[in-house]
Amino acid sequence: MFEFITAFAIGLVVLCLVGKVVSLPLHLVWKLITNSIVGAILLWFVKLVVVKVQITFLSALVAGFFGVPGVIAVLLYTYL
Repeated sequence: MFEFITAFAIGLVVLCLVGKVVSLPLHLVWKLITNSIVGAILLWFVKLVVVKVQITFLSALVAGFFGVPGVIAVLLYTYL
């Protein structure tokens, strides 16, 4: 009986560790998707308001990867 309880506890700990390892990359992917959507919308909005900003592959990549700080960086790069 003691072996069964020990094996169950070890299995439960291993299952929790595996779940934590799997959920971490999914969290990062979700954050990257959210930043990409927010960055694209903000970059498009800035393009409507400010005519001087050009949407290139590099500016879209920076805005998509970093989100709001990326759009701010693109604006600073455009005006400096």
